[in-house]
Amino acid sequence: MKKLYLLLTMVLAATSCGQDNFILWPDGPEGMFPDQQAVSSLTDPALTWSADSFEATVGATNSFPTLTNAYNVGITYESSKPEVATISSSGAITLLASGSTLISATSAANETYSSSSASYILTVLGASGSEADDDPLTFASTGDPSSDDDISTTKFKGRIVITFSESGDATVKGDTYGYVSVDGNKVTVNNANGEVLIYELTGTTSNGFFKVYGAKKQAIVLNGVSITNPNGAAINNQNKKRTFVVVKGINTLSDGASAAYAKENDEDQKAVFFSEAQLIFSGSGLLTVNANNAQDKSGIASDDYIRLMDSPTIKINSGSNAGHGLKGKDYVQLSNGTLFVAIAADMKKGISTDDYVLVEGGTHIITVTGGVAYDEEDAEYSGTAGIKADNYFAMTGGSLNIKNTGDGGKGINAGSYDYDSEKHTLSDSYISGGNLTVTTTGREVNDVSAKGIKIGWVTKEGSGDRAKVTGYAGKLIISGGSVNVNSTNGEGLEVKGDLTFNGGETYVTSLSDDAINCQGELTVNNGFVYAYSSGNDAMDSNGNTFLNGGYVMAVCTKGSPEVAIDANTEEGKKLYINEGAAVVAYGGLENGYSASQSVYSMSGTAGAWNALYNGKSFIAAFKAPSNISTFIVSAPSLSSGYKGVSVSGEAKCNGIWASDGISGGTSVTLSNYTGGNNGPGGGWPGGGGGRPW
Repeated sequence: MKKLYLLLTMVLAATSCGQDNFILWPDGPEGMFPDQQAVSSLTDPALTWSADSFEATVGATNSFPTLTNAYNVGITYESSKPEVATISSSGAITLLASGSTLISATSAANETYSSSSASYILTVLGASGSEADDDPLTFASTGDPSSDDDISTTKFKGRIVITFSESGDATVKGDTYGYVSVDGNKVTVNNANGEVLIYELTGTTSNGFFKVYGAKKQAIVLNGVSITNPNGAAINNQNKKRTFVVVKGINTLSDGASAAYAKENDEDQKAVFFSEAQLIFSGSGLLTVNANNAQDKSGIASDDYIRLMDSPTIKINSGSNAGHGLKGKDYVQLSNGTLFVAIAADMKKGISTDDYVLVEGGTHIITVTGGVAYDEEDAEYSGTAGIKADNYFAMTGGSLNIKNTGDGGKGINAGSYDYDSEKHTLSDSYISGGNLTVTTTGREVNDVSAKGIKIGWVTKEGSGDRAKVTGYAGKLIISGGSVNVNSTNGEGLEVKGDLTFNGGETYVTSLSDDAINCQGELTVNNGFVYAYSSGNDAMDSNGNTFLNGGYVMAVCTKGSPEVAIDANTEEGKKLYINEGAAVVAYGGLENGYSASQSVYSMSGTAGAWNALYNGKSFIAAFKAPSNISTFIVSAPSLSSGYKGVSVSGEAKCNGIWASDGISGGTSVTLSNYTGGNNGPGGGWPGGGGGRPW
């Protein structure tokens, strides 16, 4: 009997969709539940490009970044904007038009290597490196002509061209108003009469700045300019009206390591590029902003909102003693363009706002390496985040990739307790389109935990496991798009309010905590969901869990008392599997679950496609993790399972689910599953609950 028991406990698991990880549990109780062995079984190809961004010129000789592929794994190349540049199956790049695109290299998993990917931003410029205007006072639409944020809707009265110089004073053309004063390369504009003007900046200085005062809308055209201010902001916009920033050619704004950012007449100066007004970026060139200071000053900051429109590339590098990457006080809206943010300081954020962040389009990458530090203002320890929004986070399109390797670091952190100091209410966060990828690898430090995505807040009385929740807020609704979250040392997706899936494809893994967790109720109405945890529950709700529709696969390899799908039975809540949901689980279900459709145990084929069948047609196919071959399954009118099927249709959720194009395979008999969380793993070998085989 002991030999049979040990044979049954040789369970194998995988950490991610399409990633064939191997676990063999050793003899004895010490080897029963090895939390993180799944990650060490396959070799990571660790694909890397030689640069994270590159500027290329049409018609010139360009030495593009090279890919390190030490194990010579098979590569699939992709350009996010093939109208800008294409990349062949062998990695050869062809430049087609001005703009920016994300060049990606991806390798699939196999029996030896885990999946891997790497990317860089390619900015393509015209042969001259800049663009000429047919009419120097008008601009083409930047993608939203119904909005005042579209520069084409503004009529400008004049253009002033300022050329910075390393060898002499800056020069000025077109200043018929006498607004511009020059002190070496320190240029100040005082638009006293409030004309709607364009200020075009060009040339280079290592000791200068551009400051502007005004009372009407304005445009700042960056046309091949490089400004370094060793003492503070390179551009200081004190005009409190809407400011359009048109990016042409290659531009750089920098401060100095010893920049003091001293105030003049109580004027704010919060960033290398600071604005009192809204900043609306457009154009097809490149702007690089380097925050080298030791004064917590950001790369780009506005005391109003910031919006990216069609279609500049903005790179922000914030050093280990500087501030946030992009700080929009009112909100940040990424409608188009390409944003690359690299943050190194403790506690700082790639994008920070006192309100919301909305991603509508474009391609955006945020990398964070800073850790936890003590926040004197809030009198508590604080960590970093790729995005921090005090109200909500929303995504309707585009591509956003966040990687945070700092201890206590989060990918996205939306919803702050003090957003509304009186009502403590938050708007719902939502994802209805686009491609979102979040990776966090840091540890918990000083009670600041690392998480992939955290939505909302919770308050408690007491401490530890006995702490009582006294209030929580912050909902997330996923209705479309693709969401991929991988967390090494914390929850993958944590929502303090209700979490609802109405569509889209959501893939979440955690190696030490819940993959998907919510304080409120967890509901799946539609869409494709995959949750994997080797350290806690795969899907966990402190309220009820409702599986009403869609396709759900939950894998938990931790063992008792953790399960694949959990609900808060301790407080009278329950897991409901309702008619319409296709469910595949490994690791047991919450004790006392309620099901309006039959729940079975199924033996399939590990590392291959298996399917659910209703007697007439295939309901869906699911890709089993490597060497996991026994599952709990439930689906409408489910009559049998199939193993070893073929899938010609589109694979969803990183290759885990398919709902069409299913054929072949061998029929397998299903047996009733009556288990729950009554023993090790809730249906694991040796437990009192039903076993998933």
